[in-house]
Amino acid sequence: MSAGASSLLNVADPATYRPAPGSIPESPGVYRFRDPGGRVIYVGKAKSLRQRLNSYFADFAGLHPRTQTMLTTAASVDWTVVGTEVEALQLEYSWIKEFDPRFNVKYRDDKSYPYLAVTMGEDFPRVQVMRGAKRKGTRYFGPYSHAWAIRETVDLLLRVFPVRTCSAGVFRRAGQIGRPCLLGYIDKCSAPCVGRVTPEEHRALAEDFCDFVGGNTGRFIKRLEREMREAAAVEEYERAARLRDDVQALQRALEKQTVVLGDDTDCDVIALAEDPLEAAVQVFYVRGGRIRGQRGWVVDKVEEAGPGELVEQFLLQMYGEATIPREILVPARPPDEAALIELLSEQRGSRVDLRVPQRGDKKSLMETVERNAKESLAQHKLRRASDLTTRSRALQEIADALDLDQAPLRIECYDVSHIQGENVVASMVVFEDGLARKSEYRRFSIRTGEGDVASIYEVICRRFKRYLEERAATGELDAGTEDAAANDGTAHGGAAHGAAANGEAANDGTANGAAAHDEDGYGAAERGGAGTPIDPETGRPRKFAYPPNLVVVDGGPAQAAAAQRALDELGIDDIAVCGLAKRLEEVWLPGDDQPVILPRSSEGLYLLQRVRDEAHRFAITYHRTKRSKSLKESALDHVPGLGPARRQALLRHFGSVKRLREASAEEIREVPGIGRATAEAIVAALRGESPSPAEQGS
Repeated sequence: MSAGASSLLNVADPATYRPAPGSIPESPGVYRFRDPGGRVIYVGKAKSLRQRLNSYFADFAGLHPRTQTMLTTAASVDWTVVGTEVEALQLEYSWIKEFDPRFNVKYRDDKSYPYLAVTMGEDFPRVQVMRGAKRKGTRYFGPYSHAWAIRETVDLLLRVFPVRTCSAGVFRRAGQIGRPCLLGYIDKCSAPCVGRVTPEEHRALAEDFCDFVGGNTGRFIKRLEREMREAAAVEEYERAARLRDDVQALQRALEKQTVVLGDDTDCDVIALAEDPLEAAVQVFYVRGGRIRGQRGWVVDKVEEAGPGELVEQFLLQMYGEATIPREILVPARPPDEAALIELLSEQRGSRVDLRVPQRGDKKSLMETVERNAKESLAQHKLRRASDLTTRSRALQEIADALDLDQAPLRIECYDVSHIQGENVVASMVVFEDGLARKSEYRRFSIRTGEGDVASIYEVICRRFKRYLEERAATGELDAGTEDAAANDGTAHGGAAHGAAANGEAANDGTANGAAAHDEDGYGAAERGGAGTPIDPETGRPRKFAYPPNLVVVDGGPAQAAAAQRALDELGIDDIAVCGLAKRLEEVWLPGDDQPVILPRSSEGLYLLQRVRDEAHRFAITYHRTKRSKSLKESALDHVPGLGPARRQALLRHFGSVKRLREASAEEIREVPGIGRATAEAIVAALRGESPSPAEQGS
């Protein structure tokens, strides 16, 4: 490795430690940013050091906020020149491992996963469950999700491969007294401690055990079946019965490992689930076509990185010391794919293929791993959100950042969803004391359809007009305020009059786990709930009686200003408003020219993000439902001779309007109840229309 080094003395302003023009080489290399104390805070690699480092100092304002934080924390930068991109990858990995920089992505194992280990380096190999760092001379299989899963498999295999499982102390003591342990008496250990088998015979058993667990299973089952038939032929029925039981034990052990790919497939399948702050990674280990284990990591995204960069960093960290399979399936190609493949192939000693599956069984398996990654990220967020101390700190951080008088114990968040202005809907989600209160979620059908800003204004007006009406009904408002609310042209068209009256949909229990709403728009689970204001005339809960401490809207300064304008026009001045912009996670206050930047590690930012994401999910769910309904109505309602029952049968058969439009008349006639004339009418009607963007995405 050719090397050269440069270093600059430090001050907090990035411009003061910027390298002199022309001093940075154009060669590939690895660079380090250091803080005033000389500690390495970031390590990166580059094909061209000059181009990469100049990008940090050319336009500071245009950098990602996390990169800006790193530059203002640093006080100097140095670099090392290398010969190739592969050497750059190797050095980057070595430095990240050595210095543990705070601004580099670091994958944290979400649990300590157990392995099945066989200590082939010992005179009498031992089978055991092991965790932690790997040891030389030991063969590892897995990792597995649970230690009990390993022990169940081992218990079955010991019947056929009676390898030692006892500790060194137990083994030594049995040899001293000349009597084996219980496993030796029940034939689940060959008892090498008392000389029942020679060291060579016991090692052969251990080798067979490793071969079977490693995927070479067929020859053992075939051999036992042959011996069983031979024993039965000479009327050794007891031995034949034991061999039959051995075969069944091996088959049960195999059943515990799902077959997903071809018998000769050895690969690791890696999938990601991410949000702007965190990412979860799941790996399924496939050996001999069977899933032998899985493992998961969670990472804080302390630097700006897309899926490709996350994959590259993960592969470098994961395979720095681990065994590398001949094929690795990934969700996205890393930016330096060729160099990374060369490095992994060099470590493995043979070719390593890096692939993004596009179809077939491997694609299906990737989707399964991705679902596991999403679940892992959701569980991680749930564990983090369920901690009372953490929630309290998050609420206080929000209060401090937004200069609120008190912590926002009730937060309402609003989001708008549509496709090209069609089927515009909005959602309202409620968090109390940092936890979702799903029984109070609401959904709105937007009437104006004039863009996101106008939609936010409309939904805030409708929600808080109803709030004023319900306060007036309880006598909390004076008559003047009540008259002002009542005289507004849309006051009584607000969200509270039910789905049938004004187009607002009630809560979707199947989407979020809350109770489904009745036709009148009230949740059955809400009636008579403790602490819920009840209307004395109807006996129903007042849907919008509680005001929030903070209104959050999904969007930037324009959306925040629209929400504030709606509250101002209603005369409400005791509810705070902010917008959360998704791209950079900036918090915007109405009327401010600059956003509030919460620290990336802030629990307050994490809570705001979770509230915003939940509002987005809830809005998307409603929009899809409404879009699907409109597709069914618009595409098939005007086909002559086609009633509701036949429309439903067609959609069940083809799955979507798009597939129905592509079908021929003969294919449509396969649906029960559809004759030739009706089928031809359907084809003529559907192909005469031009599909809408919403239908194309259905």
